[in-house]
Amino acid sequence: MVSSPNAKRPAKSGNARTSKQSPLAPSQRARPNRPPFQSAPVQAAPPRTRSINPKGLTVCAVAAFCFSTYGTYLYVTYDRTVKQSKNLSVPDDVSDRFHKTAPTYDANVELTERIMRISKKREELVKRARGNVLEVACGTGRNMQYYSLGERRGTDKNGKAEIQGCRSVTFVDQSPQMVEIAREKFEKMYPHFRRAAFWAQDAMAPIPPLEHTTAMQGSSQSSGSSSLGNSNNNKGNGNGSKSLPTTRAQQQSCTFDTVIQTMGLCSLPDPVSYLKHLGTLVEPERGEILLLEHGRSHYRWLNKLLDDLAAAHADRHGCWWNRDIGEIVRQSGLEIVESKRWHMGTTWRFILRRKAEGTGREKKDVGLAEISEREENGDGAAKSVMGWLGWGAKKS
Repeated sequence: MVSSPNAKRPAKSGNARTSKQSPLAPSQRARPNRPPFQSAPVQAAPPRTRSINPKGLTVCAVAAFCFSTYGTYLYVTYDRTVKQSKNLSVPDDVSDRFHKTAPTYDANVELTERIMRISKKREELVKRARGNVLEVACGTGRNMQYYSLGERRGTDKNGKAEIQGCRSVTFVDQSPQMVEIAREKFEKMYPHFRRAAFWAQDAMAPIPPLEHTTAMQGSSQSSGSSSLGNSNNNKGNGNGSKSLPTTRAQQQSCTFDTVIQTMGLCSLPDPVSYLKHLGTLVEPERGEILLLEHGRSHYRWLNKLLDDLAAAHADRHGCWWNRDIGEIVRQSGLEIVESKRWHMGTTWRFILRRKAEGTGREKKDVGLAEISEREENGDGAAKSVMGWLGWGAKKS
């Protein structure tokens, strides 16, 4: 019996398996055994080599050469100058050097004073001037621009009433050339201030009060019996002089409210006697002597350099730069109101007064002597408040 093609075949039992199995799905296919994936080792990048800029190398080489050459030059110059200093015979009084250096003096010291900020220290000192003012060793008038001319009423730092400003100013210097330059500066700066006098003389000689002179606007007097006169009257005179109404021998020094001296003790033969004399020129009760000087340092090594070069420097510039200013002040017997030092101790500032008898003011001078002794032993540096480039400021 033939079955129809549409007849259904009997279902196979569950245990029956066909000889041919259907192919596996792609996800179920057997995969061959492969070794586990290993990433390739990361190789460190070679260090970057920075190439030297040829221009920079050239600049460094040139700078090193210049510094070494300059250092050699300084050493050779120092050694030669030391040998010259040992053979020089220089007098204590070297003030006559300024007669020749007067025309170029300002240009020679301008850069040094700017670097060391000496102008600022001049200003701080001169601002204290009041009343009738005497400036000795005035030079070319480097303090002139800092004067507050004309008296006025004001108050001090404690609120007490006081007279401020300068009633009159008298300028004194041994060099006529220096005095003439100072007078010309004054006429340009203060053309309307009439109470000023200029004397080319030794400050140890009598200095007359302003009322006894022929001082006028921008006028200037010199020592002896001659006057430089008003600048408008000098042009037609060969020596620019005329007679004074009185001789200097008939005149006596007056007292001043303020006496100023800057960078002058280094040129004098007897600075102690000079300071003592200035003490007689200042008003006894409230008068002040204002000093700005340069001299020995806190440090022995620097003092040795100053000593080695002192004679050559004095012979050329008219300045003994290795003097102990503190000791000079102590021996003068003046009262020390204030003292400061800068530039490793080589720049000194003093505010001085007459010492009153029996007031116990001698104690301050003893303190200054002790300080000087410590500095000579090399201990002065411990008292220094160090500033820019180690240029300390010291206040006693």
